[in-house]
Amino acid sequence: MSADENTTASDEMKRKFREALDKKNAHQRTGESHLDGDSAVHGTHGAMTKREFRRKSG
Repeated sequence: MSADENTTASDEMKRKFREALDKKNAHQRTGESHLDGDSAVHGTHGAMTKREFRRKSG
């Protein structure tokens, strides 16, 4: 192998890895980005009533 062939093979390998990485990253970014900061969960707590404690009689 000469230096030109080695460089070309190395460049080809880098290009393949870069394409695979770009494909992977593009696949991950297809979902909702949630940049608005709004959660899908609202009102997680039920009605908050004041607890009443009674002294036991008897």
